[in-house]
Amino acid sequence: MTEKIRRFLRERQPETPCLVMDLDAVADSYLQLTGLFPEAQVFYAVKANPAPEILARLNTLGSSFDVASPGEIDICLGQGATADRMSYGNTIKKERDIAYAHQRGVRLYAFDSESELEKLQRAAPGARVFCRILVDCGGAEWPLSRKFGCSPEMAADLLRKARDYGLDPYGIAFHVGSQQTDLKQWDAAVGLAARVFTVLREANVDLRMVNVGGGFPARYRTEIPTLKRYAGAVTRAMTKHFGNNLPQVLIEPGRSMVGDAGIIQSEVVLVSTKDYGEDKRWVYLDVGKFSGLAETLDEAIKYRIRTPHDGGETGPVVIAGPTCDSADILYEKTEYHLPRALKAGDRVEILSTGAYTSSYSSVGFNGFSPLKTYCI
Repeated sequence: MTEKIRRFLRERQPETPCLVMDLDAVADSYLQLTGLFPEAQVFYAVKANPAPEILARLNTLGSSFDVASPGEIDICLGQGATADRMSYGNTIKKERDIAYAHQRGVRLYAFDSESELEKLQRAAPGARVFCRILVDCGGAEWPLSRKFGCSPEMAADLLRKARDYGLDPYGIAFHVGSQQTDLKQWDAAVGLAARVFTVLREANVDLRMVNVGGGFPARYRTEIPTLKRYAGAVTRAMTKHFGNNLPQVLIEPGRSMVGDAGIIQSEVVLVSTKDYGEDKRWVYLDVGKFSGLAETLDEAIKYRIRTPHDGGETGPVVIAGPTCDSADILYEKTEYHLPRALKAGDRVEILSTGAYTSSYSSVGFNGFSPLKTYCI
């Protein structure tokens, strides 16, 4: 938690649950990233946190934006971003949404199937397109499924068709999984991308870009390498597989840009046990899976929690949200210990929650309001 956030919570004492974002910390993350990837173009993944204040700050710093819908295009345009700095990175788009994006000036699109390519041919003639390939997500705390991407062999065929359709076959994209902890994954993925480049070069299709996606981490409970080591791993992989003929590199950070810049303040609603003499307590918070903490699904993302009683005696707990839904349990299998002095009414902070929280919050499940965000 930054001193700026600490002071805001002390002086304002906002209603809980709420997310507080430090815009200076977001800017610092962006500047650190661009310093470590000087040759790359940064496309902030808007889905991580679409707060207008965050987009406006990043826009002033020169960031580009990875968008996934007309709504995200509009909010970026509303904060001064120009369409030439947007990449429509969602591979699953309605044809009318492609047409809308093209009409607004977006010229860079992802795809991973022939049907999507045909939509792009009709609705975004002449656009630059890149094909997303399937890669291994081993080592990611929030792994990606096979929902996005195709085999490298299929990607090569589709990019040849893109040329025949009058589109500009621009490059290859991949994503090694969110909160990736295995630095070797980029080497394997870049190697697959380079092979597609080679195949297409022989077919006189000149690819010029590799989008290495995101995967750079925020600081949760698990120890992670430094961002400098991530940058080194990506740079070594590109040099190893492309030599001196390096293509344009795009990166799509989301979690690493905003995750550590925000905290959720929550109130303890209830502390209870399920039987006499049972040591494990149930701690119910006023924030849960449906109000922003969706990434606790399968207990994948393990947030750090700070309480006003830290330093005292602790005991094992199950941590759950406030709704009348049995799925609204954050941590039951993962071992969490919280102070025994913790009681209803205490305020706790859930750290590094700036990414994929407010954007996952429901509009009002069980009558609970969406997660309120303060950008300071």
